[in-house]
Amino acid sequence: MGWEALQQWGADVARIEPLAGGVANDVWSVRVDGRLAVGRLGARSDADLAWETDLLRHLDREGLTVPVPIPTTDGRLFVDGMVMMTYVAGEPPQTEADWRRVADTLRRLHRATQRWPQRPGWRSSTDLLRAETGTKIDLGAMPPEGVARCRAAWARLRGRQTCVVHGDPNPRNIRMTADRVALIDWDESHVDVAELDLVLPHNAAGLEDGEYDVAAQASAAWEAAVCWDDEYSVRRLAEVRTV
Repeated sequence: MGWEALQQWGADVARIEPLAGGVANDVWSVRVDGRLAVGRLGARSDADLAWETDLLRHLDREGLTVPVPIPTTDGRLFVDGMVMMTYVAGEPPQTEADWRRVADTLRRLHRATQRWPQRPGWRSSTDLLRAETGTKIDLGAMPPEGVARCRAAWARLRGRQTCVVHGDPNPRNIRMTADRVALIDWDESHVDVAELDLVLPHNAAGLEDGEYDVAAQASAAWEAAVCWDDEYSVRRLAEVRTV
């Protein structure tokens, strides 16, 4: 249906302008009943969108600031790959103190989702010690030596508590004001080990040296695998040490 699905949110709905980001989606600012919102159109399955929208509503109830799905006039949270969400204002983190607030927010996310089910079709980093594929990841497409290095990095995470990770807490996906930190763009979120979210500028999460190394190596391995084989993924794989 494409953007014609906008009509499912009522008569007073209109696209305004395209927004930056959203590699896997077409993302626009939208006016819904006179209010600014964000519309996102992509090819994700209904099961995937149900997982994401349920998560965002749960986090909103838990007091985190996230884009909240806006239902259609008949109560649906997505239609033909389209989701409408509240617009979240703010600025990206800039200082070490800002990043410490981001780390605190990520830990709130992790505490609130320790029993959350896995995103449909996804695998965690430790699942990939045995599995070959999971959504964007196909270890069979990577050099065997690179797969061995990635798995060695992920093996150091065995036995740790899992939860929902945001998956991409870079400055573009963070909106801060004086009194709150918001996380946007949940395309990469899934259930995994919390440390993958905590490799932050200034080591803002306060990880000990050994723990930071474990997290940084596992994170580099994950980004290499999930993006393979563009220039960024090759660079990230080069950061994963041979063990």
